[in-house]
Amino acid sequence: MSNAAVEASGTVAAARTEDAVKIYGSGEIEVRALSGVNIAFEKGQFTAIMGPSGSGKSTLMQCMAALDDLTEGRAFIGDTDLSTLTDKELTRLRRERVGFIFQAFNLVPTLTAIENITLPIELARRQPDQEWVDGVVATLGLGDRLGHRPSELSGGQQQRVAVARALASKPEIIFADEPTGNLDSRSGTDVLRFMRQAVDNLGQTIAMVTHDSRAASFADRTVFLSDGIVRGELINPSAELILDHMKILQVGQFIRGIPEGATMDEVLKFMEELEE
Repeated sequence: MSNAAVEASGTVAAARTEDAVKIYGSGEIEVRALSGVNIAFEKGQFTAIMGPSGSGKSTLMQCMAALDDLTEGRAFIGDTDLSTLTDKELTRLRRERVGFIFQAFNLVPTLTAIENITLPIELARRQPDQEWVDGVVATLGLGDRLGHRPSELSGGQQQRVAVARALASKPEIIFADEPTGNLDSRSGTDVLRFMRQAVDNLGQTIAMVTHDSRAASFADRTVFLSDGIVRGELINPSAELILDHMKILQVGQFIRGIPEGATMDEVLKFMEELEE
């Protein structure tokens, strides 16, 4: 698959980019983190973004979530072009239309679980939709932990509170950056299962950056990046298939003869020719 747009079907995508380029530095120290990326995240879908270290996956998420600016190209939340917004408007967009889940839980230690969950809504001076919040709490299995402070919760429970906080304001899309990176295998699986349920039962949209093939297997779709370029995608893949593709991408960075900007199909063909 070429670095053409990964189109979302139906109506306007929850988030998308057009020819996204991100360059750090200049001259001899120039680093091209994104190189003309076209990608779209469909509403109500769970997408995983994977790639080797330095592939541009975290940069892509930050630019799509209005946490960083593109050097060239455009990024959209819904039909809103982020490049047209002022800093104040970007802050409001992040607060009202986008949810975030990070590797660090970022909970306020003096607040209870429910206070942490509703904090973004309070900061926006809005009234929480209690029926929605109750549904989020039930989906994440937090009903008996709402009065507990972070220090009284396990790591997995704290991350579930962080997921609930991201969901509470009914965002158009949630960006998750290595959400299970600080958790043990069992707790990580629980959090991923709850994220999956948030998509299936609550109609949420999640884009997750991860290096973990097992985590990516919970998604509907896995998109692969390398050297700032979209190399391909898999739909409902197993962890084993994702891992195989990751190995190919990692090896492909070091194998001579692979043209710059080669797609996943071209890399696979080259690898097959090497084995003949």
